Amino acid sequence: MHWYAVRVTYSRELFFKDFLDAEGIESYIPMRYEYVVRKERRLRKLVPAVHNLVFVRSTRERMDEIKNRPGMNIPVRYIMDRETRRPIVIPDSQMRSFIAVSGTYDQAVLYLEPTELNLSQGTRVRITGGIFEGVEGVFVRVRHDRRVVVNIEGVMAVATTFVHASLVEEIGED
Repeated sequence: MHWYAVRVTYSRELFFKDFLDAEGIESYIPMRYEYVVRKERRLRKLVPAVHNLVFVRSTRERMDEIKNRPGMNIPVRYIMDRETRRPIVIPDSQMRSFIAVSGTYDQAVLYLEPTELNLSQGTRVRITGGIFEGVEGVFVRVRHDRRVVVNIEGVMAVATTFVHASLVEEIGED
């Protein structure tokens, strides 16, 4: 069992998640609140933070079976590692930290393309207190604040809200 990052087309990530839930397969979609105007009323709605992206915890064989299932009307594609030309596999510990940060629905949480950051200048850390306690990532300056960034290589990164330095401990490389 591994975590895979997959793309689905036409913003059907919630439909695909419902399908996976019915199949008993664990999946995760980072969500955030957005304000929409309907009939002159401003409504707060929970929407996917990144369109067309679903994280799935399954075996490769099971994922291939779902992707190639006759009648499957949602094209599903793995996000591939450009060097190995294999689907990107996300370690469980990294996915736990990613879910802990992105699962807060906080509007101050930033979703970033990995190319937007220079994580090599940061320090590997673990947060020791607060709502992000236990999260591991890289402590860097993002948009004038010091934040902990959880990076899923080749897929995306998510940055916490401001984290005070007293709540952060340096850790060694994996």
